[in-house]
Amino acid sequence: MILFDLECRKGHAFEAWFKDSAAFDSQSKGGDIACPECGTTKVKKALMAPNIAPSRGLKRAKEGEAAAAKTKTYYQMVKALHKEVADKCEDVGERFAEEARRIHTGEAEKRGIVGKATVKDAIELKDEGVECFPLPDLPHTDA
Repeated sequence: MILFDLECRKGHAFEAWFKDSAAFDSQSKGGDIACPECGTTKVKKALMAPNIAPSRGLKRAKEGEAAAAKTKTYYQMVKALHKEVADKCEDVGERFAEEARRIHTGEAEKRGIVGKATVKDAIELKDEGVECFPLPDLPHTDA
């Protein structure tokens, strides 16, 4: 597994794990990678620093602290994404797949929608050329 720093065409930075570089290339070309902040699938690898062990005598940041900082950042990004979707999209609930198809075919007004769909529905929508992506769940926090 390899962790890549990614950047969307709008300049939003995020990270994602891949089996290898070829897996990134394949998923990127297929439009399977979406920016968690704006949803665009136009992403590229960002410049990243290699992970090099520090010289003797220097201490690394505690792994737990680094993980907590990343979790907080991820939580903030997903929370902001949820707010933006709620502010800009109509919640169609369980009718998501049906309404997405209607918008795609021109039977319904073009607009942003959010709702629930099964994995099977999502795959069928993608196969039909309907652009959609899953909204990540908000991570649980210890409040």
